[in-house]
Amino acid sequence: MNPVQPRVVVVTGASGAIGAALAYTYAKPGMCLALQGRDNQRLEATVSRCRAQGADVFVCEMDLREAQALREWLEAFDTEHPVDLLIADAGVANVLENLNQWETPAAIDEVISTNLLGTINTVMPLADRMRARGTGHVAIVSSLAAFRGMAISPAYCASKSALHAWGQSIRPLLGATGIRLTMIYPGFVKSSMSDAFPASTPYLIEASQAAMHIRRGLDAKKATVIFPAILWLGIKLLNTLPDPWADSVMAFLN
Repeated sequence: MNPVQPRVVVVTGASGAIGAALAYTYAKPGMCLALQGRDNQRLEATVSRCRAQGADVFVCEMDLREAQALREWLEAFDTEHPVDLLIADAGVANVLENLNQWETPAAIDEVISTNLLGTINTVMPLADRMRARGTGHVAIVSSLAAFRGMAISPAYCASKSALHAWGQSIRPLLGATGIRLTMIYPGFVKSSMSDAFPASTPYLIEASQAAMHIRRGLDAKKATVIFPAILWLGIKLLNTLPDPWADSVMAFLN
């Protein structure tokens, strides 16, 4: 039996590579999409393509750190179009060019406030509505970086690790009222973020491939979607080593 497909989907970070690719996978006649992004030009390109594929599209050009304004927009949208699936994908990264640099407080604040607090600001209003209805599905995009920090991107790794812990913590709370939570951990995906990454990007895949992995996992209502498997296995093996050894391996890759 085919799983029941969502009809109303919210995607944050739809002006980015993975978010846009995910929006395309859901865009078809009869679908209602709410797409958020901060890059207006790229967001409009995503919106135009989704509309061309037959979807009804609503646009949220808003910074996810504006918690109250975001809550009001999401609640108003959910009142008119009760959300079946939220994909919280929006995120930014700060990457150091070499190990002689140091992250600035401003860069750290932007990354953590966007990736962690922005995601929480997105999830909470719709999770409240879903819990009241007793139905819904929340997906949070973390990263394989949540499981092993990289010296050239400390704040990004910290934010994704925090999302991992937060997602695990709220899963039972959501599940108690019938809401599913899927945590998503991609490896390297071709994007402006990966283009700026100065170190190696093993097993880099296209955003369309990442969206396919994620969509399959969401359709199957999986609790965890993690890919590529070989990179995940490598991280697990790395984490079995003594920390000085593991640090040496990561320094070599950086």
